[in-house]
Amino acid sequence: MPSFAVDPKKTTTYLSDLVSINSINPDLVRNGAGESEIAEWLAKTCSALGLEVSKQEVAPGRPNVIAHWPGKGKGKSLLLTGHVDVVSVEGMTIEPFKPQIKDGRLYGRGSYDMKGGLAAILGGIEALRRGRFEPTGDIYLGFVVDEEYKSIGMEALVQKIHPDAAILTEPTEMKICLAHKGFLWLTLTTHAKAAHGSDFVEGVDAILQMGRLIQFLERLELEVLPGKPHPLLKRPSAHASIIEGGLGLSTYPDRCDLKVEHRLLPDEEPADVLKLWRDEIKRLKTIDPKFKAEVRAEFFRPGYEVEQNAPIVKTLHRGFTQALGKEPSYMGMGAWLDSAILGGAGIPTVILGPTGSGAHAAVEYVELESVLQCASVLAEVTALWMRK
Repeated sequence: MPSFAVDPKKTTTYLSDLVSINSINPDLVRNGAGESEIAEWLAKTCSALGLEVSKQEVAPGRPNVIAHWPGKGKGKSLLLTGHVDVVSVEGMTIEPFKPQIKDGRLYGRGSYDMKGGLAAILGGIEALRRGRFEPTGDIYLGFVVDEEYKSIGMEALVQKIHPDAAILTEPTEMKICLAHKGFLWLTLTTHAKAAHGSDFVEGVDAILQMGRLIQFLERLELEVLPGKPHPLLKRPSAHASIIEGGLGLSTYPDRCDLKVEHRLLPDEEPADVLKLWRDEIKRLKTIDPKFKAEVRAEFFRPGYEVEQNAPIVKTLHRGFTQALGKEPSYMGMGAWLDSAILGGAGIPTVILGPTGSGAHAAVEYVELESVLQCASVLAEVTALWMRK
């Protein structure tokens, strides 16, 4: 049985209010509303809960909100965190910022990714405050900007605070997530020789040359990457994303660019991937002296994994069991999360969040019962962490 009772009405109101605020990431969508309005709402809500509140200006008009519940002893500190930005609403078939409740689900952009998790944080803290809980260590709530683009919010937050552990409330279907993949964006470029389309003697086709690298990409997917299994994440993967080239229908193209994304396991680095491509380019040059190509890394985010026997994971397992009366399941996630930045800063982090569907999709919703369950678990885990 849970030690602290979550208020369903108040927690649902938190969620509804959050979803009703347009917080489209302005780096993803031109003229996106940004995070300033939702930051104001969070600051007022956390102040009403009796927490100390500050804003951390990460970019103009884009503040993180940091709420602090000071501990009264020497207990360990804990961060409950998530991002406040959402993606585009283009193509949505429901009202994105007019939350609707139907059949136990709350619909709207960001309801699942990840304002359901933010509402769970607030609902859990409200339950602790109402239950007169007195923490022995510092409790932090971190509501960060820009996770959907380059995560400048979390990068700034870890420069400001350094708790003993963190729980990230990204949606996990109420499973405990221990690992997620990283990613690397690459640009492959083939160089050839432009000529009139009739001049097959002089012309060298850069797009045709790129076809050889695309064939190698297929070999990676079918033969190489399946040989790198992971117990939670299955295997790494790679795919072609964007291809550009050509000067005109009657001209041999002198250049072709291919954008490739690799999804990486937690122990993989950019150098590992770049070596694969450079070795293949070298091999192709030995076969055809006219083949000219290069590869460069554009952007990298590392994967992350926390041990199942880490103290914060063991505490979450115990709190989950006590709050919900059942054992949790464990999972890994293919998507990249801010937990990699937290872990890279030396903050052990575990992920737990509500159930739903439609992240970045035309119809998005979160299961209300799972938000309440998540809030109950967060309250229980926070209390247990302080008692250790």
